[in-house]
Amino acid sequence: MSVVEAGLRGDLKLTGRAHDVLSWSGERLTAEVGDLSVVMDGDADYPPALAELADAPDVLFVRGTIPGGVMVAAVGTRRCTTYGTRIAGAVGRAVAAAGWPIVSGLARGIDAAAHRATIPVGVTVAVLGSGVDRVYPAEHTRLADEIIDGGGAVISEYPPGTRPDGWRFPPRNRIISGLSSAVVVVEAPIKGGSLITATHALEHGRPLFAVPGDIDRETSRGCNLLIRDGAFPVLDID
Repeated sequence: MSVVEAGLRGDLKLTGRAHDVLSWSGERLTAEVGDLSVVMDGDADYPPALAELADAPDVLFVRGTIPGGVMVAAVGTRRCTTYGTRIAGAVGRAVAAAGWPIVSGLARGIDAAAHRATIPVGVTVAVLGSGVDRVYPAEHTRLADEIIDGGGAVISEYPPGTRPDGWRFPPRNRIISGLSSAVVVVEAPIKGGSLITATHALEHGRPLFAVPGDIDRETSRGCNLLIRDGAFPVLDID
């Protein structure tokens, strides 16, 4: 019995919406999303690093192609400074130039800067807290298309049509960490999604890097505290 059949039979823990999507015909998938593919835990193309997690998603909805091998996450605050934007771009270019795809969350700020800097050099993967057909924020729809056109992927554990409700984003951060062999926090306050991703990185046994910043800057406080608690400081891009 195939994994998809197992999902349809109710042998996997799927939401009702995900169960419905698995039953769609290829024609309907094309009409609804276009280039959507469905990757199940157990499939040959399911990311092996993600499959190791105890709470790995049973299904990934994918636009584009998930790259294999080592990937590196670059995450940070939406309310980033010029310094954070510059460093995020430098990290994205350096990691991509080394041949490793960058993973991030397609959010405003640090995420978008890392994605954009990576595209001309290499491959990047965006993990959404919504359906892959409901890019959030909406102004990053073109960026999502550029990621796919560049050989990367836009992925989600949520089926097409899922709204970007706020409570969906913290769980998606485990996927960002789970896909990655290391996590770099570029700029972050003491609360927010970046610190959640950092916590997941520690739980997953991933090396955690943080970029230091001014001690009186709120958006650097999270990174500085991570370094205090043992994260590797990023002292130069090399």
